[in-house]
Amino acid sequence: MFSLRKVFGGIAVALCLTFAASSAMAAKTSLIMGMVLEPPHLDPTAGAAAAIDEVVYANIFEGLTRIDRWGVVRPALAKIWKVSEDKKTYTFYLRKGVRFHDGSAFDASDVVFSLNRARGKSSTNAQKVLFKPIEKVTRMGKYTVAVTLTQVTGSFLFNMGWGDAVMVDRASAATNKSNPIGTGPFKFKRWVKGDRVEMVKNTDYWGKPVKLQKATIKIIPDPAAATAALLAGDVDAFANFPAPEALSQLENDPRLKIVIGNTEGETILSTNNQRGPFKKLNVRQAMAYAINRQEIIDGAMFGFGTPIGTHFAPHHPAYVDLTAKFAYNPQKAKRLLAEAGYPDGFEAVLKLPPTPYARRGGEIVASQLRKVGIRLEIIPVEWAQWLAQVFKKRDYDLTIVSHTEPMDIGIYARKDYYFAYDSPKFQALMKKLNNTVDRDARHKILGEAQRIISDDCVNGYLFQLAKGGVWNKNLRGLWENSPIQANDLTEVYWVKGSEQ
Repeated sequence: MFSLRKVFGGIAVALCLTFAASSAMAAKTSLIMGMVLEPPHLDPTAGAAAAIDEVVYANIFEGLTRIDRWGVVRPALAKIWKVSEDKKTYTFYLRKGVRFHDGSAFDASDVVFSLNRARGKSSTNAQKVLFKPIEKVTRMGKYTVAVTLTQVTGSFLFNMGWGDAVMVDRASAATNKSNPIGTGPFKFKRWVKGDRVEMVKNTDYWGKPVKLQKATIKIIPDPAAATAALLAGDVDAFANFPAPEALSQLENDPRLKIVIGNTEGETILSTNNQRGPFKKLNVRQAMAYAINRQEIIDGAMFGFGTPIGTHFAPHHPAYVDLTAKFAYNPQKAKRLLAEAGYPDGFEAVLKLPPTPYARRGGEIVASQLRKVGIRLEIIPVEWAQWLAQVFKKRDYDLTIVSHTEPMDIGIYARKDYYFAYDSPKFQALMKKLNNTVDRDARHKILGEAQRIISDDCVNGYLFQLAKGGVWNKNLRGLWENSPIQANDLTEVYWVKGSEQ
C-alpha cells in the first residue's frame, strides 16, 4: 500500500543527510595564527618592531605600492604611476572608491598627509630615512599625486611598499596604535593585550574580497606552548614557528604541513661600536674569529639557517659570500685581543630579547667568546625593554637580533642607529646607490657595501634566519618565504573538508 508518510519521511532523512554532508565538507572561514612576539602597538608608521607589520601589513593597512610574496613591487592604492625623464618625479594615479574602515573616503589629500607626516620634523617613523629623498608631495587632482625627489632613488617604489609607508587618515592617525584604521581587506576588531589580536572581513573593501571572515593572531611566546597549541588544534598555523627542535615531531602529524622557506632576517651579534673595548677594530675582529657560525645554527636552530659573513640575504643576486673571511680561529682571536690591550680578555653584557633564537644563540655565543677571554653577563629582557634600552637608548654592549627588514644594508649609513657605526666611506656609497637605477650597477655597489661592513666587523654576522612554517594541511595561501615583514592573509583560505 502506498504511504505518503514513508515518502515524506524518506525525503526528510535524505535532506538531513545531505545537509550534514555539505556541512562536513564546507570550508572553514576563520583562522587562528600563532605569533611569538606581541606588537608594542598597531601603528606601522610609528614603531620599529617587526611584530607590528606581521599583524597589520596588507591586512589592515595598505600603501601606494605593496610587496608581494615574491618580493616584487605591485600596485596597491596607486593603480598606476609614471616616472619623469629625470627619474625624480613619480606621479601616482589613485584608485577611486576606496574608503577607510571608519567610512571616510581615501583620496590624494590622504597621500599628501601620510607622506608629509612620515617625513616631518616631529615624525616618529622608525624608517624616516625612506622618506628623506622626498622634496615635496603635490596634490595634482582628487586622485592624482606627484612626489618630487631631491635625487634619483632607485629603490623608491620598493620603499613605498614598506609597512612604514602605509596610508593613514588624518582623523584617525593619532589613535592607530590602539585602534588601527586602514583601507585593507580586514578591519580591526579588538586587541586583548597579552593574548590576541582579532580582525574581521572588511565587507566594503575596494579590491578582491578575502575568503576569511575572521582572523585571530594568538600570542604564544613559549616554544613548548607553541608546539602544544598546534598539536591540540588550538591554533591553525604558525607562519614563523619558534621551535625548530619540534619540527621532526610535527612532521609526523598527518594534520600538519611543514614548509621551510627563507627570510630577510640577518641574525647578528649587534655591537655597540662606541662603547668600551668595542670601539677598537681588532676587538671586533677577535669576536668575529671567535664565533663558530655552524655551531650556533646547529645548537640554536637545530640546523635551520644559512651562515652569513655580512648583512645581506644569501638568496639575493647581489649577495657576496664573505663567510670565509673570518673563519673560526680562536687562537687568532686571542692574539688580536692581546694586540688590543686585553691579553686577559674583558667583561661585557649581552642583552637578549625573548625570541628563542636569541636566547639559545646567546648561550652558545657567550660560551664561544668565553674561550678567548671575553666573559659575558647574560641579561634576558622582554621585547618592550629591548626596544627601549637597546634600540632607542643604545644602552647595551652586545645583543642578538634578526633584522628582518628587506634590503636594509642602508641602516649602516645612519650615524644615529643603535650600532653607533660612523663610516663616511659607507655613507658616500649609500648615496651613490640611491642615485643609481641600473640593476647591475646597483648590485656592484651593494657588493662593495657588504665588504666594507664585513671588513669593519661592525657586528658579528651569524646566520640568515630560516622561515619554518607549520600549518594545517587544509590551509592554502600562506607565504612560504618572507621577503618583507608580513603575515599577509589576503589570499588565505581553507579547502573543503575542513570543519567549520
